[in-house]
Amino acid sequence: MEQARQARNVVILIYEKVEPLDFVGPFEAFISASDFGRDFNVYTVAEREGAVAAVGNLSVNPAYAFDSCPKPDILIVPGGWGSRKERLNPAIVNWVREASGEAELVLSVCTGALILAATGLLDGLDVTTNRSAMHELRAAVPSTTRVIEGVRYVDNGKIVLSAGVSAGIDASLYVVGKLLGIERAEKAATIMEYDWRRE
Repeated sequence: MEQARQARNVVILIYEKVEPLDFVGPFEAFISASDFGRDFNVYTVAEREGAVAAVGNLSVNPAYAFDSCPKPDILIVPGGWGSRKERLNPAIVNWVREASGEAELVLSVCTGALILAATGLLDGLDVTTNRSAMHELRAAVPSTTRVIEGVRYVDNGKIVLSAGVSAGIDASLYVVGKLLGIERAEKAATIMEYDWRRE
């Protein structure tokens, strides 16, 4: 009898002033690629329970708080104006560092890279972010880290970083292809009616 496949937990961090498309885009990409939940369980997590006000005052209720969140297999760290504040928040930085250690793969979108930089996990890697935040990322990482401009995403093996906003969808589909094959990623893009920009 064929063993039932275990769906990967895709955990998306949200916080005050997170950019909506930075987390909703990857959410949609992994849901569309999930084969009706067989391959990915996708959910949001925040530092604590209760509504989170994203950029534009979009109110979002996280599925979990840090203390109740199931172990992530894939961790997504989105950006937004709030990333500048949250990269100085020990609760978020420590949780991301710990969750990243247990995860199979970590993906940042836009200025989510600033939060990852605060964990020390980007030391010596190739990184990218939103074009308007390159100077902030350069200031946040050591000289051993190479900041790359003009790309949609970069893959360091376990850690994938993407440029701004819609690039997070491209990177999410790339990750789907990396894990489940290119045909699954292409099918998800078709379901979304999304023009996937690959590197």
